[in-house]
Amino acid sequence: MDYRLLADMVLVAHALLIAFIVAGLVLIALGAARQWMWIRNRWFRFVHLAAITVVVLQSWAGQVCPLTEWESRLREAAGGVGYTQSFIADWLHEILFYELPPAFFTALYTGFAILVLLVWFLVPPRCPRRWSDVLNWRRHPPIDG
Repeated sequence: MDYRLLADMVLVAHALLIAFIVAGLVLIALGAARQWMWIRNRWFRFVHLAAITVVVLQSWAGQVCPLTEWESRLREAAGGVGYTQSFIADWLHEILFYELPPAFFTALYTGFAILVLLVWFLVPPRCPRRWSDVLNWRRHPPIDG
C-alpha cells in the first residue's frame, strides 16, 4: 500500500475542504449582490455553516483536525520524515500550515464563523415552495425577502 499517496490524497481533501469554506463565503456574498439563486440553496448553506462550526469547535477544544492527524499518521507509515513528500504535498503544506500560536487560529476561525453566521442571516437560505421550483429554478425570478 502506498501510504505516501494516501497521505497526499488526504492533504488534497483537506485543501478542498478549506477552499469550500473560504470560497463558499465569498461566493455567497458575491451571489447575493448578483442575485444568484443557487447561493440560497438550503443544503449548500447548511453544509457550509456546519463545516466552519466543526472547525471552530475543534479549535476551542484544543483538538487537532482529524485530517491533519490522519495525514501525519499516513506519512509516518510511509517512513516519511521532514519533506519527503511529493511536490504537490510540499506546496500544499506550505500554504495550509503555519507556525503561529494556536490561540491565533482559534480567534481566526471564530471570527470567520461569526462572519458566516452573519451572512446566514443577511442572505438567508431559501426552501423551495414546490419541487417544480427546484427542477425549474432558472425559470423563476429571485424571491425578495
